[in-house]
Amino acid sequence: MKNSEKILLNYFGYDSFRGLQKSVINSLINENKHCLVLMPTGSGKSLCYQVPALMYGGGTLVISPLIALMQDQVNALRKKNIPASFINSTVSKKRKEQRLNEFIEGKIKLLYVTPERFRKPEFVEKIKTADISLLAVDEAHCISEWGHDFRPDYSRIGEFRKMIGNPLTIALTATATKEVQKDIVEKLNLKTTEVKFFHQEIERPNLRLEVFDVYDDKDKTKVISETIKNFKGSGIIYFALIKTLNRFSEILESHKIEHLFYHGKLTAVERKRMQNTFMNDSNQLILATNAFGMGIDKPDIRFIIHAEIPSSVESYYQEIGRAGRDGNDSICLLLYAQNDLLTQMEFIKWSNPNAQFYGRLYDILTADIEKTNAYGIDYLRERLSDRNRNDFRLETALSIFDRYSVTEGSIEDKNLKITAELPEQFEDETFLAEKLLRDNKKLLSVVEYTKAQKCRRVYISDYFGFYNTKPCGNCDVCITNSKVQIH
Repeated sequence: MKNSEKILLNYFGYDSFRGLQKSVINSLINENKHCLVLMPTGSGKSLCYQVPALMYGGGTLVISPLIALMQDQVNALRKKNIPASFINSTVSKKRKEQRLNEFIEGKIKLLYVTPERFRKPEFVEKIKTADISLLAVDEAHCISEWGHDFRPDYSRIGEFRKMIGNPLTIALTATATKEVQKDIVEKLNLKTTEVKFFHQEIERPNLRLEVFDVYDDKDKTKVISETIKNFKGSGIIYFALIKTLNRFSEILESHKIEHLFYHGKLTAVERKRMQNTFMNDSNQLILATNAFGMGIDKPDIRFIIHAEIPSSVESYYQEIGRAGRDGNDSICLLLYAQNDLLTQMEFIKWSNPNAQFYGRLYDILTADIEKTNAYGIDYLRERLSDRNRNDFRLETALSIFDRYSVTEGSIEDKNLKITAELPEQFEDETFLAEKLLRDNKKLLSVVEYTKAQKCRRVYISDYFGFYNTKPCGNCDVCITNSKVQIH
């Protein structure tokens, strides 16, 4: 078996492992132990399975939630002469077959797929014949309904493991509470005693976490302008709403502050152009919604500002992890305004339709799918007696139907069709009420973070169930407490 340090140097160009990477790899290679790995964004989680993949005789199957992310990772591996490939909906049928055959034949060491690929019987039958040494589950928090980004097909990964012979498994995520960790292990059909847990905090003292109480756009603009002035380099300003992002884009233009912007209403080409410009040029400022972030590995991000309160500590933790990866001083600011809290509360309401809404929508689609495709989403709104364009329950429900394979296609492409019954939980008011309560609790935890009188980093560690973290000495609370003690 090859030496992990030699692989690290020869393929990835690093002299030594960072953080917990070596310990995780040893557990896989030497102890043959399943691993659950919690590491911050940008700490090198991928190496924890990419290095072992080159040490095993068989292949490594990587389950990843995002097509763009897997394509970026595969491109990076190929540049290092590592035989890797991916299969997803962007690949032609002929190439899918070719890549799957190459993986089975051992010509490809790492094959990236989305969990939805296991819906395809032809894929399942062929992948069963592959020699799979390792199953890597990236963004593993997507497994859990208690997590902040649940994907139904992820919850079936335990079934997929069984289909491919229950190989050694590593699950990786940047964010998972104790509740979510437990759920991940159970959904993988593993026992806690079979899994080795690894948790690495943001071990970057160069990151300073601060919260500012602000009242209006004027207050926010002042903080943003001062931050841009004091922290030379690239920065990300996150917004919850596209309309707020656009408003601040106009404000920054009036102040002659050059910037990029990124949100879900841009075309795929525009989003790609904005991301490439940000990644390839220094001293870039980008205004973005949380659609921007996956796969962003830019070392010189000097500041990250949340201009509106995020929906959860999990998403906040992921996003601030993108700052200061080069080790130089960086700042992470959260601007807290009471009105922004109301915005997130509205989001939560629209993200949690009740059973009656799901049932009515399903009945309409079943009865009038041809008219729906012909007349579009406005026709659905009228049928649902919902003409409020700020009510996003319809978009939420359609997205949920797609995730749960209730529908295929889309209204935009005029090819939407019903493919399954409505899942029982969406007729269960108790289940839906519990989800609504969880989402509200997540938002409350962010509010409590803004009001915390203890170290910001300690608060985040406690939230994820990792206690006994020492105060960072660098956040606004630690600095304030230090000054008080001196006086």
